[in-house]
Amino acid sequence: MIAPAELLTPPMIARKLHVSRDKVLTWIRSGELPASDLATPGSKRPRYRIDAADLRAFLLRRQVQAGPKPTRRRRKDPQVREFF
Repeated sequence: MIAPAELLTPPMIARKLHVSRDKVLTWIRSGELPASDLATPGSKRPRYRIDAADLRAFLLRRQVQAGPKPTRRRRKDPQVREFF
């Protein structure tokens, strides 16, 4: 038997990520965070549910990547004169 996917609400995600509920709703509305609206047709308030796998993928996309290691500048030899 297939286990049902874990569905999370925006307030649950907000608590988990230490952000506001409005920030989570902004991610949903912008399309960054995939969500399903389970509200009945004609309802004025959406009832968003986010799959846990979609949340993991969202967090991986937003993870900070380490940049290239900076190159060290060589010290100038005081005995060398540069004329350019």
